[in-house]
Amino acid sequence: MHPTRSLARAIALASLVSAASLAAHAAELPIASEALESHVTTQVTAIDLANRQVTVNGPHDKDVTFQLSEEAKALPNLKVGDQVDIYVTRAVAYVLDTDVGGAPKATEESGTIRATKDNPNPGGEAFRQVRVTSQIKKIDLDSHEVTLLPPEGKLQVVKVEKPELQARMKDLKVDQTVDAIYTEVLRVETSRPAAL
Repeated sequence: MHPTRSLARAIALASLVSAASLAAHAAELPIASEALESHVTTQVTAIDLANRQVTVNGPHDKDVTFQLSEEAKALPNLKVGDQVDIYVTRAVAYVLDTDVGGAPKATEESGTIRATKDNPNPGGEAFRQVRVTSQIKKIDLDSHEVTLLPPEGKLQVVKVEKPELQARMKDLKVDQTVDAIYTEVLRVETSRPAAL
């Protein structure tokens, strides 16, 4: 498996794996998940090293310029004509805390991984994960609805559509918490066309 692709998948699915492996300690049950990956291939059309800007061929042949930070250490290795592959993975996982008494809250983590010394081509990954904890305030088994209190304090009614989840609603309790874990991974890889 390609190392950067395995990292993207690992981050995107981390919440489900950690919830399943820590279920005995944290009493968390994964209840649903979804993931989507998109990929764009483009080419470098201009580089402004002094201003740390890279221009690539965008949609409809319109150039798009990106401002890079000082963290883009391999920028001098980039050349006009280099191919750029951009992968974006978005995932959401829902986890039920079987303990009663959690409070609504939100937390965020982020990080970056840059090119290694073994790969001189510029690129890397960035990820962001947001965990939003909502508290169950009401369970309506007849209408298959759960009323949640998220951190912002405005009650939300969620309709449970899937029959397998509807069957598990009888095990829910008021004041349990449900975590929605949103993960985004941006991976950029560059490569140079082979010389003729």
